[in-house]
Amino acid sequence: MAKKIPLTTAQALIKFLNQQYISIDGVETPFVEGIFHIFGHGNVLGIGEALQENPGHLKSFQGKNEQGMAHSAIGFAKQSLRKKIYAVTASSGPGSANLLTATATAFANNIPILLLPADTFASRQPDPVLQQMEQPLSAAITTNDAFRPISRYWDRVQRPEQLMSALIRGFEVLTNPESAGPVTISICQDTEGEVFDYPEEFFKKRVHYVDRRQPTERELNEAVALIQSSKHPVLLAGGGAKYSEAGEIIEKLASTHNIPVVETHAGKSIVTPDFPQAMGGAGVLGTAPANQVLMEADLVIGVGTRYSDFTTSSKTLFNFETTKFLNINVNRFQTTKFDGLQVVADAKATLTAISDTLSDYQTEFNDVLAQYKQNWQAERSRLRQTTFSRTDFEPEFPGHFSQDKLNTYADRLKTELTQTSALLTINELFDENAIVISSAGSLPGDMQRTWDAKGKNTFHLEYGYSCMGYEVAAALGTKLAEPEKESYAFVGDGSFLMMHTELVTALQYDKKINVLLFDNAGYGSINNLQMEHGLNSQGTELSNSQDQVMQIDYAKIAEAYGAVSYKVNNLEDLTAALLAAKEQTSSTLIEIKVLPKTMSNDAIGSWWRTGVSQLSTSPKVQAISDHEMAESKKAWLY
Repeated sequence: MAKKIPLTTAQALIKFLNQQYISIDGVETPFVEGIFHIFGHGNVLGIGEALQENPGHLKSFQGKNEQGMAHSAIGFAKQSLRKKIYAVTASSGPGSANLLTATATAFANNIPILLLPADTFASRQPDPVLQQMEQPLSAAITTNDAFRPISRYWDRVQRPEQLMSALIRGFEVLTNPESAGPVTISICQDTEGEVFDYPEEFFKKRVHYVDRRQPTERELNEAVALIQSSKHPVLLAGGGAKYSEAGEIIEKLASTHNIPVVETHAGKSIVTPDFPQAMGGAGVLGTAPANQVLMEADLVIGVGTRYSDFTTSSKTLFNFETTKFLNINVNRFQTTKFDGLQVVADAKATLTAISDTLSDYQTEFNDVLAQYKQNWQAERSRLRQTTFSRTDFEPEFPGHFSQDKLNTYADRLKTELTQTSALLTINELFDENAIVISSAGSLPGDMQRTWDAKGKNTFHLEYGYSCMGYEVAAALGTKLAEPEKESYAFVGDGSFLMMHTELVTALQYDKKINVLLFDNAGYGSINNLQMEHGLNSQGTELSNSQDQVMQIDYAKIAEAYGAVSYKVNNLEDLTAALLAAKEQTSSTLIEIKVLPKTMSNDAIGSWWRTGVSQLSTSPKVQAISDHEMAESKKAWLY
């Protein structure tokens, strides 16, 4: 008879997590690195007790906000190329509900994360307990049902023995590249402490093998034929290409056959800017070279991308009458986009097979790629050297703010620094292996468009969900993933105010992160969107009741937490602060005061469809609406 081990549900959970391994390309490593937790009603006496008693190899971190710690776990898994994860546990009710935003972020980005929200009593005898909502429709509905539509797998454990099937099914999803995403297993709080005789076999070492799915012979032959019949193919590298570690074979294909490479937000840094065929980021936030080659393309080879609206310029970037699509993805659903040729297989394996078959094929781009890049470097140089003038300044977004208003901003913020000159100065000073993180506001546009990622996998942009507040928390996650590298969160003042609590966690556990806070006293990205579509500025600037720009000292906030902080408003001080921060052993924050309207503007081919009113008393709004409707009709309907 099989041996039984009496354990509580929570103890069994921790024991199981310690025994999960993943094997990729013959390299076997533990899959679960540790657990982020905020203990409270529903999990402190269950999972909390189990972690105290026998944590095994699992590391344990006390988060400061449920959303923040889950974003740290996402940042860790993303930077680890989905080879390792952190679990996250929160108390029942509002604590668990705070995880919803991060869960949706993981879902949109296909990032594995194990969520363990505490649930109400399975027995229902004490109901309604503290922090329990009552749904008259059904006593079986709890807060945690809200996780169902944003989880790749969802389960509720109401009896100790249910834990076994829940975890086995959950880890199949977590370790499967096709289905990778958030797994939510809600454990009722009384069940966490209940004892069950678990079979010893349940706790055996489990190795989850990730075998690279090869393209079928038909898929390969059709893909090669499609490429060989094209004259101007473009390789569009997405996050799936990065997770597949396809960078080397992408470079081989591109250099051998002179195929330009453009990157999505998740794919950026799969090649470096000095690579001759690297054209930069694509789409709304893209570079002119990347968008130019996509507009000229007769074939788009989409590798590990879901073709989001920002990547495709709301489906207006391509000429659908002349452009064909070859879609390579482990997820079959994603290969159906734009009626492309579907290759449901691993990116690295597929591109390797294509490379072995293409022979002496050459595109007809010839020397034009070098010219496109040279023109773009001239534009980057202009942005780097842009300086403010109090008399005749031409901002990147002209016509939004008057010269007087910009002067007022300069006086209140005590700065004349432009955002692009600050960003590109930072870029020049960065080490090759330093990791940059961003997510929301105007910074993702500047970074996707102008940032030169000097090292592979050093650009960490969450733009699948563009979740405000992701940046500081994810910087902690990337630091945990690659502790030998400097980790920098690029964050606007609006996003910093939304969420920065895990800076305290980084300080608490001596995990150095660096926060580069660009303060333009408002939500610049949305203000631009608002004013570009004919509206006045409203509710997007940080102004007080006297309509004066607020003067917030963010450096003091960081200093109060215990971080080393710097305040800069010119390039000389910025350079000094960056060099000093690099030498610090503790977390740092550099508050960079920049003027509004000085972020980079759209490149060629950039257009984003938004919900403009189709009926307005404003002639300007109406004209923009009519133009948008005309543009949208050019888009592919699928």
